[in-house]
This record gives sequence, C-alpha cells and structure tokens, in this order.
Amino acid sequence: MIRCIIIEDQPPAQRVLQKYIGEMKSLELKATFADALKAMDYLKTEAVDLIFLDIHLPKISGIDFLKALNNKPHVILTTAFSEYALESYEYHVTDYLLKPFSFERFVMAVSKVPVPNLYASSLEKDLERKTVPEVIFIKSGYEHLKIAIADIFYIQSEADYTEIYTAEKKHLTSHSLRYWLQSLPTDQFTQVHKSYIVNTRQIVKVSGNRIYFDQETYVPIGRAFKEEFVEKYLK
Repeated sequence: MIRCIIIEDQPPAQRVLQKYIGEMKSLELKATFADALKAMDYLKTEAVDLIFLDIHLPKISGIDFLKALNNKPHVILTTAFSEYALESYEYHVTDYLLKPFSFERFVMAVSKVPVPNLYASSLEKDLERKTVPEVIFIKSGYEHLKIAIADIFYIQSEADYTEIYTAEKKHLTSHSLRYWLQSLPTDQFTQVHKSYIVNTRQIVKVSGNRIYFDQETYVPIGRAFKEEFVEKYLK
C-alpha cells in the first residue's frame, strides 16, 4: 500500500487527514507528527511513499523541510495559504491542498501518486466513491434555481458573495469561491485568479493572460496561477 505520514501541528487538521486516510484502502498511515524535526528523525530509519505536509509548522516551516529533505517521497502540501502554491512546485510536490478541502479533492490529490498495479484497483474504488453532480441549485429569493454544471463559464468572487456566469445570464450566490472549489468537479473546474474559477471545458481560446469563452467574454489569469495552468492545460 501507499505508506504515508502526516506532518501537521493543529489537532483538528490532523483528525481530518487521519479520517480521510482511514477511508482509503490504498493508504496506510504510519505516523503523525506535530513538527518537521521529529519527522526528519523518523525518516532516517523508516521508508514512506507519501507525506502530507503543512507549511506553517513550529521550529522549521514545511518549505524549509522540503529544502532539507533528501530522497524525497511524494509530498502533498496541506495549507490555508494559497500564496505558497507557486513556490512549492519548485520542489516538485505532488499536489497542493488548500484548507479546508473536501474528501473528493483529497482523493484526487492522492490519485496523482504512482502506485503498484497490485493496489491500483483499490485506488480506483476510492476515486469512484465520490459521485460528481451534474447540476447545482442556486438560491434566489424564496426559490432554488437549477443550473447545469456543464453550462457554467466561470465563477467570480465579489466581496462576500460569488457570481456564476453562463452563456445566458449570471447568478448571484452567497457561497465563497472556496466553497465552489470544493464542491465542483476538480477535473473540470480550476482556479486561475484569486477571484476566478473557470470551467475548462468551456474555454475556446487562451490569449496572453486572458481566457476566452466566446469572442468577447474572458477572465484574467493571475500571475500566481499562470504557471500551473499552462503546465496542466496548454502543454
């Protein structure tokens, strides 16, 4: 199985990771650490395949831990701060989970870790456990309007609410951008700017720092998100 450890100093975050790991037959949790130095000592004598690593840790940070680590296993960063995303990929992390993250998003991150064929079927079963919705419901006054996920162009954050844009109209919601990142299919929707999530299946072209959904409708690509977007979708 995929042998993993957790390096996280906050007990609530530890419990979430332990719960998610426990729900996946393809993962085996070997140990949990509240600081990176103790994890370093453990790794001197024990082999692991995957580390779930927080960035803000006592004594040394998760980034400094990555810099110091020799013979790195796969690393999935778990943090509440998005500004480290670009830097973290310089150290070849497998994925970057922004807290709070859903079980679906967790499974998607783990699915990027190579596993022997013997255990591939277990991981495939884990991936199938989360049913991806085809529609969402938006509250409008005393009604709930149904929107097909496939029809969404992009979602924009505006102060304390978000707006969902389709080809026909926009819909105002009280949910945050982070809520939609956790709720929508991660293989279809991605964040490209601090204020925008896009439906990659609706993109018709990318020109410079703009993503177009038709000849006139576009959203900007943020500097912090561009490298990952280009690497994932334009190569």
